Amino acid sequence: ADYLDNGNNKMAIQQADKLLKKHKDLHCAKVLKAIGLQRTGKQDEAYALAQEVAALEPTDDNSLQALTILYREMHRPELVTKLYEAAVKKVPNSEEYHSHLFMAYARVGEYKKMQQAGMALYKIVPKNPYYFWSVMSLIMQSISAQDENLSKTMFLPLAERMVEKMVKEDKIEAEAEVELYYMILERLEKYKEALDVVRGKLGEKLTSELQSRENKCMAMYKKLCRWPECNALSRRLLLKNSDDWQFYITYFDSVFQLIDESWTPPPEEEHSLEGEVHYSIEQAVKFIEERITEESKNSRPLRGPYLAKLELIRRLRYRGCNDEYKLGDPEELMFQYFKKFGDKPCCFTDLKVFVDLLPSSQYTKFISQLLEVIPLSAAAENEIALPADIKALQQHLCVVQLSRLLGIYHAMDKKEKLTVVQELMLRYRHGLEFGKSCLKTELQFSDYYCLLAVHLLLDLWLEGEETAVWQCLTLLEEGLSHSPSNAQFKLLLIRIYCRLGAFEPVAELYSSLDAKHIQHDTIGYLLTRYAEALGHYTAASQSCNFALRFFHSNQKDTSEYIIQAYKYGAFEKIPEFIAFRNRLNSSLHFAQVRTERMLLDLLLEANISTSLEESIKSMSLSPEEDDIPWKDLRDNRDLTVLFNWDPKDRDISEEHRKLSLEEETMWLRIRSLTLRLVSGLPTLSHTIQPKNSEKTAENGVSSKIDTIRSLLQQLEAAVDSGKKFLEQKIQYPVLGPPPTRMAGFFSNGSCQCQTSLFYLVSDIYELDTNGLEDSAEIQERIGNSFKSLVERLTDLFNKCKGDLIEVRDGTLKTHPNLLENLVFFVETISIALWVSSYCDSVLRPFKSNLQKKKKKKKESSVAMPPVFTHFLDYVTELQTLTSNVIDHIKGLELILTALKLEELSLKDTLLLQEEKKFTKTVQGKVQSSYHHSVQEIGELLKKRLDTIKKLKI
Repeated sequence: ADYLDNGNNKMAIQQADKLLKKHKDLHCAKVLKAIGLQRTGKQDEAYALAQEVAALEPTDDNSLQALTILYREMHRPELVTKLYEAAVKKVPNSEEYHSHLFMAYARVGEYKKMQQAGMALYKIVPKNPYYFWSVMSLIMQSISAQDENLSKTMFLPLAERMVEKMVKEDKIEAEAEVELYYMILERLEKYKEALDVVRGKLGEKLTSELQSRENKCMAMYKKLCRWPECNALSRRLLLKNSDDWQFYITYFDSVFQLIDESWTPPPEEEHSLEGEVHYSIEQAVKFIEERITEESKNSRPLRGPYLAKLELIRRLRYRGCNDEYKLGDPEELMFQYFKKFGDKPCCFTDLKVFVDLLPSSQYTKFISQLLEVIPLSAAAENEIALPADIKALQQHLCVVQLSRLLGIYHAMDKKEKLTVVQELMLRYRHGLEFGKSCLKTELQFSDYYCLLAVHLLLDLWLEGEETAVWQCLTLLEEGLSHSPSNAQFKLLLIRIYCRLGAFEPVAELYSSLDAKHIQHDTIGYLLTRYAEALGHYTAASQSCNFALRFFHSNQKDTSEYIIQAYKYGAFEKIPEFIAFRNRLNSSLHFAQVRTERMLLDLLLEANISTSLEESIKSMSLSPEEDDIPWKDLRDNRDLTVLFNWDPKDRDISEEHRKLSLEEETMWLRIRSLTLRLVSGLPTLSHTIQPKNSEKTAENGVSSKIDTIRSLLQQLEAAVDSGKKFLEQKIQYPVLGPPPTRMAGFFSNGSCQCQTSLFYLVSDIYELDTNGLEDSAEIQERIGNSFKSLVERLTDLFNKCKGDLIEVRDGTLKTHPNLLENLVFFVETISIALWVSSYCDSVLRPFKSNLQKKKKKKKESSVAMPPVFTHFLDYVTELQTLTSNVIDHIKGLELILTALKLEELSLKDTLLLQEEKKFTKTVQGKVQSSYHHSVQEIGELLKKRLDTIKKLKI
């Protein structure tokens, strides 16, 4: 066992063998040997050994534990249940084995068996937790039941009765048990009963979370629409803590509900269960004013009351009745708020919510008013006034962010924008002095200045100013050198490098972000969208692996979380874990990465290192199966991960998200169908006795071609809807979701090529079934397909021609679309070769039969059917075309190597000496990345060329 712990698996196997020589039946040694075998990649031997031991139904703890570890490593948790089922039969009174059995069921989600195991445990050892494990398993049955009616009429009422029994017998001990009761009543929509539980004696046990009882009461009052109680409770809580924002929202919601219902308090008794109720605007105004007065006596200033006043103004405006209540002018209130809290980074996000209360004519005046109260001082008359400490810097930053949000910078012309960029960078560099003592992991105080300058330059770039984008990169790289942990700099660099078609620097930036766990799903798209598209195949494989590793381990990990939740009685977390797992399993990104990863593997290996058939078999792919949950796809991407101070009309909207999801799903459908069509190719080969149509129907191959034809129809439909979608000419914001590769796929002709290749498969199949005689028409059709395919592929190649990087008037311009076209060319030619090798497998037997006939008849002139010459010509032309592309790529490599970027006149006087250094770095990175892409594409094409040479019938 020690050897196993230290990872020395070979020694562990040797030691186990020694032991087994002396004691032939030592179960535990056998299992430990099996673990060693499993870890050295001998899965089958390990499984056989384990089953030997399991068949003896061991009951010693060591063997059971060791087998559990082994099965877990094999990802076969269902075997653990069998193991403990047997152990429990032999040792029926063991609390330990029963609880292991319960947890084993929990791992595989067998809720009914969990319920039974929980009760069996409770019978042996009457401890409350076991009883409630059983209750929780009923709730899980109700959650997983497809039929909602069943869960409301059977599982939940049964769970409710089980808990009520304990309540009547006064056996409720722990908080978790009360939580569980509350959860059941809430799911049964018995809100009144749930409220009574929380407010009653049982509710006293709810102590672990702050305000746990109050929050639960509030939730029930809302469900029951008991607005007087909502109001009184939130009022009471605000008197305790006037900074708790959620209660302001409930307070306002309930006041306006009561006004709309014209509620008045009952004359004699209490206003409500929770005490006094406010039911008029006057009372609300007075209450908020009192909170502000109270707050001013406080030693630590609180933001809540001031923001609540703005919130109330907003709501009154919405109802069209603000001016009667003299709450003050929002502009003045925001100004006062800034004076109080302007030196806090949160000041901007607080005010951002309320800027629409300002009339747009007041924007400039409002900004100047704020600037006047910031203590800035200039060294000389015509120099920029700078802050003397961090507080003043924060205040100034807040104003700059507001200026961007109010659209003041957007309205400027090019020259003004450049002046602002210079000023912001000056302020950024000046602010670095305040952060000299910052650790590497801390951000510099003035980082936002740099980011805002880059945003302005991005505006200029989108308006057609080519140099601006290089300046963006330069400033960001400079910023990153001072603040190496700034994720915003890295994310923005990633987006811009990708837009320019340079993936190489991105891989390093992304790994330095150190994305953890769920982030592989939320921001992984930044990586996977571009890696393969820009020809970095190795990096693409790695980035898919990162993501897939996370998605696959999620299955295993979630089971562990659920087990921990049972052990510690955190029952309300269990449904959350299950929902989390489901959300990840139906993640759009997961489906994309799975599909692209398989296509990529085929592209890099099929018919190069292994045959197409073997590759597809090893991925257990089949054309009939579709494992993507189309109806439940969840878009988990975080599209707001990049900071952004744009006004609402320029920012990413709900509409953009919806369209982006629609586009991603269409593209995924096209890719998934392509993958399934390719996986169908090997299923068509050699299982056919021509002319025997009865037989072919039996051995199922005719159904295979039907599958291919139906997939082809689906592909046509997917392509049509994709084209319709693109007609809308959607422009996402520059930092919004990146568009898919769909537009390029259609416009460069790859799509038409790939579709006609799959139609060709159908024709060849027909030729295969009909034989060579009387098939002149099919043969001609195939011949024409070959011809038009070569034309289309040549067209596609023509769309790849041109310089990837060119120097115009001293600035660089990159052409990422040419790179993307090249990548599509490689993919399309690979599909063409897979289809050709299918043609080859069909035509070879025909040819050898003809040659046999020739020998029999001893004639020298048996006419060769035209399809052979068609195919030979086609293969020769493919070979020539591929050689030409390889030569073209060699040319590109030479040009890229010879491109002397240093000589680029950085004649822009805006650049300081320090900036020039970063500009060189940036341009070097882009150049090197393009060079790398071209090399990888070239290598892959050379391997493909070798496979063409084997296709001579």
